[in-house]
Amino acid sequence: MNLIGTKWKPLILFHLIEGGLRSGILQKKISGISNKMFTQTVRQLEKDGLITRKVYPVVPPKVEYKLSARGKSLEPILRSLDNWGVEDCQNT
Repeated sequence: MNLIGTKWKPLILFHLIEGGLRSGILQKKISGISNKMFTQTVRQLEKDGLITRKVYPVVPPKVEYKLSARGKSLEPILRSLDNWGVEDCQNT
């Protein structure tokens, strides 16, 4: 739980299940997250080995995030949480 037990980490990881995303696109998919919090969260996920960050040498800078092998191992858990949330919303 220390690795994914914050408000934003599971959301970022879930959006990366289908493949890598550029930084700006990933941030736009997560409504309500500030630039500062997004940066802190992806840095922590990278430090924990759950995502990888690739910087392309272009102007303007292009940064892409992907799930690492360790991050991909969380897919069943993330999908289960998503399914539970959908079912819970339908039952309330």
